[in-house]
Amino acid sequence: MVSPPTRYLVFFQYLGTKYSGVMGTSNDQSTVGVQNYLEKAAENLKAIVPIKFHISSRTDTGVHALCNSAHLDIQKAPGKPAFKEKQLVYSLNYHLRPEPIRILNAYQVANTFHARFCALSRTYVYRLLMGCAHHSEIPVFERDLCWAPAGGYLNVPAMQDAAQFLLGTHDFSTFRSLNSETPFQSPVRTILQVDIQPSSGFLSHHYEHRGLEFWELTFRSRAFLYRQVRRMVGALVAVGQGKLTPRHIKELLEIKDSRAFPSNAMAPPSGLFLKSVEYNEADLNATVAPGE
Repeated sequence: MVSPPTRYLVFFQYLGTKYSGVMGTSNDQSTVGVQNYLEKAAENLKAIVPIKFHISSRTDTGVHALCNSAHLDIQKAPGKPAFKEKQLVYSLNYHLRPEPIRILNAYQVANTFHARFCALSRTYVYRLLMGCAHHSEIPVFERDLCWAPAGGYLNVPAMQDAAQFLLGTHDFSTFRSLNSETPFQSPVRTILQVDIQPSSGFLSHHYEHRGLEFWELTFRSRAFLYRQVRRMVGALVAVGQGKLTPRHIKELLEIKDSRAFPSNAMAPPSGLFLKSVEYNEADLNATVAPGE
């Protein structure tokens, strides 16, 4: 008798620079997604049914993840025990070694659990670098990991004032890029957190004399629209540069039209990190009965 598959939730991180995004693509493309490498590694687990990773949170080309998540079902051959959680982490990481992708944790979950739909919220962090008169001044260790907007320093208090208009429930039509899902997706989202805080760069205490400043913009919501975070960051940076006023953010929200978004204002992908996907602890710590 074939035993039912065992469902796991895995948390994983990656540097997104070399990938087409987190979602899988056809293998004949020049660049493929993180999912392609995850599923290639999973082929070595010797499951009797091909393993598919159901990703919780999509990220674009060049966007990174400190922690993304996915669920997967593993059906072992008759008589073979299910993977222990640590064993699954070590096995996948062994076969991911050449790639900047790492499995962080695994949890056995109920077969009704879904990585995307059971998520309570998602948190993104965007890294800004201020004080660079030219992009060639970005430290080599920060390449593709932050955005240094032109013009040097930004008016952070004005950006913080503007960010308050984004908090709460709004129609974010102006702050989304259009894609194939747009007609089927409500533009209403609830932003639970917006923070702009000073941060640090990699070994930046060794070059404090250069006067560079690192800042992090943090956004938390149950779900975001396509490229919403990058558009919000770009608009806030435009406020910091004096191209927009804080009140302009409110006006952009009220227009509810993606075409009203300032041209060339969207932040690049390189500074964006999916920081975390939050779940109910009870879902992760549930005792799963065999075959559940």
